[in-house]
Amino acid sequence: MLRRSSLAMVLPAAMLCALAVLPAGADDGPVVGGDCDGASSFVTVCRQEPGSSSGQDQTSDQSGTDAGQDSKPRPQTCSVERLDPQPPSSDPVWNGHEPSDGAIYTRVCLSDVLGSATGAQIVPQVFWAAEAPAVNVDPEQLAREAVDRMLLTGPDIASPRAAATYIVGMPMWMWVNKSPTTFGPNSASATLAGVTVTAQAEVTKIDWKMGDGSAITCNGPGTPYRAAYGKQESPTCGHTYARTSASQPGDKYNVTATATWTVDWQVNGGGQTGQFTETRQSQTQMAIGELQVVR
Repeated sequence: MLRRSSLAMVLPAAMLCALAVLPAGADDGPVVGGDCDGASSFVTVCRQEPGSSSGQDQTSDQSGTDAGQDSKPRPQTCSVERLDPQPPSSDPVWNGHEPSDGAIYTRVCLSDVLGSATGAQIVPQVFWAAEAPAVNVDPEQLAREAVDRMLLTGPDIASPRAAATYIVGMPMWMWVNKSPTTFGPNSASATLAGVTVTAQAEVTKIDWKMGDGSAITCNGPGTPYRAAYGKQESPTCGHTYARTSASQPGDKYNVTATATWTVDWQVNGGGQTGQFTETRQSQTQMAIGELQVVR
C-alpha cells in the first residue's frame, strides 16, 4: 500500500516559490510545480519573508488591491506532480482503476502551506487522474504571481520622523525613501506552461492620513527638506498642523501612508498586456507641540 506518511514534507522557514496555477478539483492533471532554478519537487524554497524596511511600524494591505477596483477571484494556487514511482495496482489509491487507465498524482496547494506552522509536516493530496488536461494560463494571474515575488511593502517614511517633535503652524515636509520594494521600480517574471509574463511595478501615488482629519495625496516620493528652505512649504508633499497632538493618545498623531503600486504586465513574445494596482501601507506616530518663547 502507498504510505501517505512517507509523502510528508517539512516546511522550511521561508516562503515558497510561485507554484503552478490550476483548480484544485479531484480530476486535475499533472503540471510541473515550482519554477525556481533547479527545482524538481513541488515544495521549493526560493524567497524569504520581507522585513520592515525602516524603524517605523509598517503593515501591508492584505487584499493587495484597491477596495473600489474590480478584481477577479484568484484561483487556487497548487502544484501537481506525477507520483514516481507509481504505487502498485493493488493500492486502494487507484480507487478501482487500472494503471493503464491513468496515473496517480500528488498535489500541494499554497493555502495548505500558509496555514501551517514553520517546520510542520505537509502531507500532499494523492489522487488518480485519467490524463493531463491542458492548462489554461491566465496572464494576469501570472503577473500577480510575479508581483508576489517582488515582496513589495509599504512606504519607507523618512519624514515625519517618529522621534521628532514638530511645531504647530510650521510647514511639514513629507517624503519617503525610495527602494525597489518600498517605491520601485521593480520587475519580476512568472512562467507557466510555456507562457512567461513580466510585470513592472512602481508607486504612482501615496495617500497620507495625518491624524488630525486631514488627507493628502502626493503623486511622488515627496521632496527632502533642507535647512536652506527655512519656513517654505514643500513643493510636492506637505501639511501644516493647526493644533497640537496633546489631546491624542500618547500625545502623538497617528499618521498613515498608503502607497498605490501600478503594475504593468506583458506576455513575453506576445502582444497581450494589462495593468492593475495594489496597495501597501505604513504607519508612524509623531508629536506636534507649540513653540515656547523664553522671555
